[in-house]
Amino acid sequence: MVSSNLFHCTKRSWPPEEYISKNTLQLFDFDSAAPPEQAWRRRLNSHANILKEFSVTFREAIQMVRLGIRLWSYVREEASHGRKAPIDPFTRESCKPSASQGVPLGGMGSGSISRGFRGEFRQWQIVPGICESSPVMANQFSIFISRDGGNKNYASVLAPGQHEGIGKAGDQGISSWGWNLNGQHSTQISPFIPHNYRDSSLPTAVFVYTLVNTGKERAKVSLLFTWANSIGGMSHLSGDHVNEPFIGEDGVSGVLLHHKTAKDNPPVTFAIAACETQNVSVTVLPSFGLSEGSCTTAKAMWGTMVQDGHFDRGNFNCGPSMPSSPGETLCAAVSASAWVEPHGKCTVAFALAWSSPKIKFLKGSSYHRRYTKFYGTSERAAQNLVHDALTNYKQWEEEIEKWQDPILKDEKLPEWYKFTLFNELYFLVAGGTVWIDSSLPSADTRNGHHQSRELETTGIKVTEPQVNCNGGAVNHTTTYHHNTTSFEQKENNKAFHSNCTCKDESAVSREMGNLDHTLDPFTSLDPLSDDVGRFLYLEGVEYIMWCTYDVHFYASFALLALFPKIELNIQRDFAKAVLSEDGRRVRFLADGSVGIRKARGAVPHDLGTHDPWNEMNAYNIHDTSKWKDLNPKFVLQVYRDFAATRDMSFGVDVWPAVRTAMEYMEQFDRDNDGLIENDGFPDQTYDAWTVHGVSAYCGCLWLAALQAAAAMAIQLGDKYFAELCKSKFAKAKSAFESKLWNGSYFNYDSGSSSNSKSIQADQLAGEWYMASSGLPPLFDDVKIRSALNKIYDFNVMKVRGGKMGAVNGMHLNGKVDETCMQSREIWSGVTYAVAATMILSGMEDKAFTTAEGIFTAGWSEEGYGYWFQTPEAWTTDGHFRSLIYMRPLAIWGMQWALSLPTAILEAPKINIMERSLLSPSTRFSLIGETGVKKIATKANCLGNSVFHCSC
Repeated sequence: MVSSNLFHCTKRSWPPEEYISKNTLQLFDFDSAAPPEQAWRRRLNSHANILKEFSVTFREAIQMVRLGIRLWSYVREEASHGRKAPIDPFTRESCKPSASQGVPLGGMGSGSISRGFRGEFRQWQIVPGICESSPVMANQFSIFISRDGGNKNYASVLAPGQHEGIGKAGDQGISSWGWNLNGQHSTQISPFIPHNYRDSSLPTAVFVYTLVNTGKERAKVSLLFTWANSIGGMSHLSGDHVNEPFIGEDGVSGVLLHHKTAKDNPPVTFAIAACETQNVSVTVLPSFGLSEGSCTTAKAMWGTMVQDGHFDRGNFNCGPSMPSSPGETLCAAVSASAWVEPHGKCTVAFALAWSSPKIKFLKGSSYHRRYTKFYGTSERAAQNLVHDALTNYKQWEEEIEKWQDPILKDEKLPEWYKFTLFNELYFLVAGGTVWIDSSLPSADTRNGHHQSRELETTGIKVTEPQVNCNGGAVNHTTTYHHNTTSFEQKENNKAFHSNCTCKDESAVSREMGNLDHTLDPFTSLDPLSDDVGRFLYLEGVEYIMWCTYDVHFYASFALLALFPKIELNIQRDFAKAVLSEDGRRVRFLADGSVGIRKARGAVPHDLGTHDPWNEMNAYNIHDTSKWKDLNPKFVLQVYRDFAATRDMSFGVDVWPAVRTAMEYMEQFDRDNDGLIENDGFPDQTYDAWTVHGVSAYCGCLWLAALQAAAAMAIQLGDKYFAELCKSKFAKAKSAFESKLWNGSYFNYDSGSSSNSKSIQADQLAGEWYMASSGLPPLFDDVKIRSALNKIYDFNVMKVRGGKMGAVNGMHLNGKVDETCMQSREIWSGVTYAVAATMILSGMEDKAFTTAEGIFTAGWSEEGYGYWFQTPEAWTTDGHFRSLIYMRPLAIWGMQWALSLPTAILEAPKINIMERSLLSPSTRFSLIGETGVKKIATKANCLGNSVFHCSC
């Protein structure tokens, strides 16, 4: 582990004078090419220590032995069908995880490649759900310098020679290159621009080098970009790959690398390019190999660059290469050369792009990626992508800086928070994200493949909501059957806005009546707002499930703040899922019981793995239809999004699912006290932490859901439902406080187990959402602040002096709750959520101290090395579980708390404790709906609704 500390909170994150001479900095500053003051940085020669993975204790192993046996059997069964199980703790990557990650390249949902901080290209996620972590070492930037008179020549790869396989004597491959660098840096720009639903989807990255000559003689400098025809792993050896040079518009020239993927996955074409200017000359070598039998070897290529500093311009005319043979690695190179005068400088920009227009899921449909809406469905779009990257990157930088500056220049915010806030967004690119152009599968799926799958499984019943305009309840009467199995990154911001598609009611009825329900019932119920497509992101690269909802509860603040239309469409997907039922039988691995895959009324755990949207609930450890947190989390997220965007059409669209989700939960109130009870197993996001009776976590979420549902019902005109929620809330709150409040915090649960009185860090999750949504607090201020202070004093400060985050469970004696694996873990995302709750409760100092523990342990150079791969959890001795995980995006919950949107601040105040005229014992399902259509018509937004009208 590196001992030096560049991240002391009172010190600039990268003092440039420690890396660059004063004279060079002065030259940089003339055009703002100097590195920013506040940014995550590492020296290229920093040590990348191997990370320590978690292990279960002997007691935990005994508790989980039956689960382990069933999980092992399930993993093997999936492998026999050529599929990877969503959770597979038994298979280990050949490349051990290390503290070597850096910024991911590419836009959202188009595949990603991470750039290690030492310059290597690693963590390949081009094929959905597959992550190849090992670096492809032929992918490098190199520099060649010669001066007038032939003195002081220099050639080196711009990465330290610390990697395996480097330095083999007599090798014709990359070991023959000059690995002479001791430390260097470059600036990396990826087009991640919030509220830009076009450029943020583009699979491209730009690398900008500023060359400064501090010597007394002019120098010829050549930069070289080499790239292997590979999508990671051993894919470069599969054969039939072809490289092709191109000369494009505006001086953009380079090489296309056409990659034929294995296992019938869609093909991929890479483009590497540079931009020729008056001062910069671009040449290419379309193909070279890494072995002695290659027409041009890597060693010969390097020799040409050392001798000439460029390639033959005639190479642009050589056309496509011969397809590579199996076992042969095909590479390409682009050189950009310039003369730099004494005390002068020159900027050289390279770009990388890839085009893999089609996404194919193992058991399901094929779709076109979002960027194809703008670039078409040809793999050759990579050439246009790389061109636009090189011609637009300066504009991207301006937009990014315009968004970041207010936060970076806010002196009230700690320095560590500023760049950790932005850098945690890496997950929206590297989290296996998929962004498709529309909800419709691609043409070849509709014409054949999809139909062939119809014979494989039993039906899925999807119920479409009807609004009875005569005052009766919301009816769910239309049934369909679906027979299928289905080195810095920057960002930019614009204001919230909502859009209503306005149509007359007759047009709405005609449109809804003519929908084709035979292909995909979810498609038929999916009028996408502004056609921003559909979006998926993984729970984590080790937990391969799309849009895991109990975790999205924490992460969704990032999408709502930066891409609200995507966030609303995710909620629409889950709203439709609530109204569906999938009767296929599933064995649940925790206890071996058998049940149905998806129950109507239950919010699914996830949108699936191998056939997302069509085969949900890939998670099969527990029967999540019995979980107590998913439905309340759905109601809370929907209301927060509705309140923040003021999108009335969205509210009308999802309201039947909100009511259904609330009705579904009544079965878990077994003593009629208004509260839901847990069932003696881990029926929540903490899926190894057993809960008995009323729990602080799920109970608080339920109270919050009652309040949110009441508020939304009032605004949608469903007054009777609002009254019932208010009535139930008053009764439930009284029961919750009497059963769990102990004078200083809420007990973990109302049971009698050894951990029932544990201090849970996440006990106020429902209160977090109330304050974030502009709703009244669930409890009086004294109780809220008392519980937060108890969490701060025990869960935070009693763990290594507050330098690690908040441990999930803590006993009153100051010892960590070791009831199970999860109670003794620190969850990074939960810690951020606790900090956000503290901010909303006027405890900013303690909030930043709490969250800084995550930075210190995860992102600082003195920590464990989790940068750009923040895990779900780590233990108090620094053993991680599940790298590259969704939940840490919850840091955007802190930013949300610091700058609540105007729509939240100015929302109408609702008195939830106002006396209700209804008895709290009244069932949800007995209350009619009277006002939804009326208010929707008044807002002229019914055109974006899923309602059928039967007046």
